[in-house]
Order: sequence, then structure tokens, then C-alpha cells
Amino acid sequence: MMIEVLKSKLHCVQVTEANLNYMGSITIDEDLMDAANMIAGEKVQIVDNNNGERFETYIIKGERGSGCICLNGAAARKVQVGDTVIIISYALMDFEEAKNFKPSVVFPHDNKILG
Repeated sequence: MMIEVLKSKLHCVQVTEANLNYMGSITIDEDLMDAANMIAGEKVQIVDNNNGERFETYIIKGERGSGCICLNGAAARKVQVGDTVIIISYALMDFEEAKNFKPSVVFPHDNKILG
């Protein structure tokens, strides 16, 4: 049996930009992507702590070290710059494998990875 489980999470990052005139996606600083074990093109769920919006899109790679969290296209209408969001990805895996799987959960400070 396959089940869907949490794979990665960027917990409480701030939206730095909302670009309505760009083909849909979320642009994420490459350092944040690496820390959370996320890749370009990966499907993610976005949860906005400020307004309760929950939606899905895919990742595009942002400039490394920029702290960029930019919602593009239609998703730009669901957030405001400065909103706190959680970015979540899931993975399908065998039930037994999932019992021992450890997700990558990252708590950035000011959209940066410390250390």
C-alpha cells in the first residue's frame, strides 16, 4: 500500500514578492530549497498564516542567498507581501517505508538558513 506523507516543509517564511504578470509558480531561494530537500518543478502546497489561503503550485529556483519567496501568476492574488506562509511538499511511499521516514522540516530566520 502506498500512502502520501510529509516530505519537506519550510515553516513560516515571509512572502517577499507577488508577481501577477508571471507564469504561475512559486520562486524560492535556492538555499531554502536545498535546506528543505526541495527541487525545481516540485509540486508544493502553500498555506498562508495571515489569511488562511491554501493552494498548490510548483517551485522555480530563485537566486541563492536572496531570501526570495515570490508567488507568481494567479497565486499572487492569494497572498500579500509580508505574509507568513508554510511551504509543504509530500511524497508517495510504501506504508512500511513511511513508518521510518524523516521529513526535512526547516525553520528559517528572516528567510535565511543560519549556520
